[in-house]
Amino acid sequence: MGARMTTTTMDEATEKEAPAVAPARSKNRARIVFPVLLLAATAGIGAHYAKTMGTESTDDAQIEGRLYNVSPRIGGRVAKVLVADNQLVEAGTVLIELEDEVQKAKRALVTADVGAAKASLLSLEAQQALTEKNVAAGLKQAKAGVTQASGAVYSSTATVPQAKSDIVAAESRLKLTETELARVKALYGKGLATQIELDARQAAHDQAVASLDAARARLVGAQASVAGAAGGLEVAGARVEAAETGPEQLAVVKAQVELGKARVQQAEANLALAKLDLSYTKVLAPARGVVSRRSVEVGQMVDPSRPLLAVVPKDDLWVVANFKEDQIAHMKPGQRVDVKVDTYGRTFTGQVDSLAAASGARFSLLPPDNASGNFTKVVQRVPVLVRFTLPTDMELRPGMSTTVVVHLK
Repeated sequence: MGARMTTTTMDEATEKEAPAVAPARSKNRARIVFPVLLLAATAGIGAHYAKTMGTESTDDAQIEGRLYNVSPRIGGRVAKVLVADNQLVEAGTVLIELEDEVQKAKRALVTADVGAAKASLLSLEAQQALTEKNVAAGLKQAKAGVTQASGAVYSSTATVPQAKSDIVAAESRLKLTETELARVKALYGKGLATQIELDARQAAHDQAVASLDAARARLVGAQASVAGAAGGLEVAGARVEAAETGPEQLAVVKAQVELGKARVQQAEANLALAKLDLSYTKVLAPARGVVSRRSVEVGQMVDPSRPLLAVVPKDDLWVVANFKEDQIAHMKPGQRVDVKVDTYGRTFTGQVDSLAAASGARFSLLPPDNASGNFTKVVQRVPVLVRFTLPTDMELRPGMSTTVVVHLK
């Protein structure tokens, strides 16, 4: 019994010592684990600080790209729609065709106008060449006529004195014949002259009278010739004056030729416009990209005021990151940027291209006006444009969310 009591006493002593040993062990474990955790936390915080030191980051960023809204250049009815949604097209690809019967008829009409204008110009140019020749020849002919008329005036004028001299001579002969006739008549009355002598003197007297009349007629004719020659000289002078207006006539013809050239140019310009209108019946892709937001169908009436579809290029993308205003103090173009795309969870490298000239709020539809009411300070965001080389293993699209980290040093 003594041994059993001793064993019982020892078990009770062990049970009493066990609760005291467990707290001691927990304290020892806590003393070891707590410093380790503290060291790990400190190391993590230090590593994060070392990693983020000299950088600024934001998740208010997205991929941006160009968006070409495609509209027709002219109004009309849609004849064909040659593309589907999300189809990749090359620059210059025909997307939509409009009905072109009216444009073809206009082109044919204007083409005929061009032909008529060119034919009219050829006629005017021929008339100009003929006028130039006629002006030169007419002036020479008119001057020759003046010379000829002047000679006629001189010749006619020279015959007048001769006619007057003939009259004087005829009058002298008439007086002589009158004297001789009177003497013969007196002798004949006395019987001293024969009838033959009387008849001869009478014939001579009559001939002298006729000669005087003829001389007077020649004078009248000579004077008339002088007057006619003077009139011919005036006519010839008038022809010279008319011929000397040739340069003015030629100038008028040249002006008509220039007008004909202008009409040809006008007709050709109208033809070019008609060809443009015809080409506008085909709506082309402005760039290589993917067709989006197609809202056009065959038979629909369209006009330039409403876009028919959009083309989104896939090879011209960039990132716009909206940093807080207290993050951009040390940002500048050329700094390295890490861009993480949420879609793929991968990061690629770019660089800061530029910073916006104003905060995003200043470009909003209703910019804030802090002077109009109670002022509440709000941290503004400034868009930062990031350029990068497109990764070949990721298909990026405008609007995708990203996280941007800018390395300031």
